[in-house]
Amino acid sequence: MAQRIDVKDLNIYYGAFKAVEDVSMAIEARSVTAFIGPSGCGKSTVLRTLNRMHEVIPGARVEGRVEVSGRNLYDKGVDPVAVRRNIGMVFQRPNPFPTMSIFDNVAAGLRLNGERNKKRLTEAVEKSLRGANLWNEVKDRLDKPGAGLSGGQQQRLCIARAIAVEPQVLLMDEPCSALDPISTLAIEDLMEEIKANYTIVIVTHNMQQAARVSDRTAFFNLAATGKPGKLIEMGDTSKIFSNPGEKATEDYISGRFG
Repeated sequence: MAQRIDVKDLNIYYGAFKAVEDVSMAIEARSVTAFIGPSGCGKSTVLRTLNRMHEVIPGARVEGRVEVSGRNLYDKGVDPVAVRRNIGMVFQRPNPFPTMSIFDNVAAGLRLNGERNKKRLTEAVEKSLRGANLWNEVKDRLDKPGAGLSGGQQQRLCIARAIAVEPQVLLMDEPCSALDPISTLAIEDLMEEIKANYTIVIVTHNMQQAARVSDRTAFFNLAATGKPGKLIEMGDTSKIFSNPGEKATEDYISGRFG
């Protein structure tokens, strides 16, 4: 079941450098939330804290709370591997496992979780590929390498791999930046189709994409070079793009800076 995320007083560090300061936000379940803002303002950094990917970087740490169903993901005793299983990630460039078949790419997470029953694996792989709107394109070549697919197909394969373990949240870090317009539209259509079952958060530099796919938008910005990134404004996408409350938001969306 899709779940809401509550971020409270989040400060994010790389060693001694504070990269993001005092972020508090609510990310609604069964919706798409877009993070926008100029390069270096902390969008992807915040995204990676939502499933504890940030801390895999040496010296990286966070202060504050990221709550899912009222539980802080950073409490002692919370297993980060279990967090990442529940909160999936799709990266900027498609990254299918190059030596694995299409079938094995999708089944990888299930097998890692201990699933060995061939019938259940087969059913789950088909369900996930259908969920990623890829089944009809690959059903006759499931034994072929995933790396042999087109870029857009590879990205949908990575989405199928992420949703196969039935996460509650799906994070996407610029998932269309390396794709052509047709593949980008396929990913955007897919987000619209699956958001009824997931909480989706997307980082994008494409203002038109944010306006098209998201229900809510969060604008991040830097106060000055070398200063931490901050959340400037967050609200319904229609309002953020038509009548933002902050001049910096309006300037960024209209292309006057960034």
